[in-house]
Amino acid sequence: MTSTLHFSGDNAISNLLAQGQVILQPDSDSARLDAQVLLCFVLNQARSYLLTWPEKQVSDQQLAQYIILLTRRANGEPIAYITGEKEFWSLSFKVSSATLIPRPDTETLVELVLKEFGNHTDIHCLDLGTGTGAIALALASENPTWQIDALDYSLEAVELAKLNAKQLGLTDVKAHVNIFQSDWFTQVKSDKKYNVIVSNPPYIDATDKNLNQGDVRFEPKSALIANEKGLADIKHIAKVARDYLAEHGTLFFEHGFEQGAIVRQLLTELGFFDPKTVQDLNGHDRITWAVFLNNRE
Repeated sequence: MTSTLHFSGDNAISNLLAQGQVILQPDSDSARLDAQVLLCFVLNQARSYLLTWPEKQVSDQQLAQYIILLTRRANGEPIAYITGEKEFWSLSFKVSSATLIPRPDTETLVELVLKEFGNHTDIHCLDLGTGTGAIALALASENPTWQIDALDYSLEAVELAKLNAKQLGLTDVKAHVNIFQSDWFTQVKSDKKYNVIVSNPPYIDATDKNLNQGDVRFEPKSALIANEKGLADIKHIAKVARDYLAEHGTLFFEHGFEQGAIVRQLLTELGFFDPKTVQDLNGHDRITWAVFLNNRE
């Protein structure tokens, strides 16, 4: 959809929302909410404002901006890229087209790490492929005693994660979170040992038809696609992570919904103990984790 949109009637908020919903209905499962979010962004107001002042008139300039944003959304662009922000773990993250959009399913990974380690202090944690910093910063917000390293291959993603850390107040004098550029472990000090390593790596096969559908059409392919049917990065991380895990250190992966069994098998073959897979909010296999006993000679 690329043609110019036209609105009929007055510029009342209620009318703009109704027409915006109709426009987005064919392309969005959340057309009403999308229209609300975009109009809130234009007006710089909370959603409660739309409900409180439905008869409020919007200026012609604001209407023009709203139409531009609706057109972008109708063309499939994700809301998060349009507004430049996304909520994750009840925290507001800046996003850009250089990173994946934080998803609710990834909160399952955060919940699992907290379930296993939330009562522990002074944990050393590594987040591989941090993107916006969502996982690392969500964990940091819950555990001020943890020391967290977060890295990404994309320098633009690193800068964005640093910005998010600063805006969320998670870059205190204790160097609570350290964010840096690295191609997986290449820039991690060889003598570092972590109690927890987490990763949401690329895990989609290049031929997957879903790459041409929904929000992922606009997301960076380098953060989505991996060789070997989507398993290349998972295999590499699992193999090398053994050198960076402390005694009884634990590795957590987010992966594709059909990859649980093969990731468990991979971890077992690499010497990890009793791998387990946890389902996401939709009941799909999403997180696999295991402890590395580190008893090699």
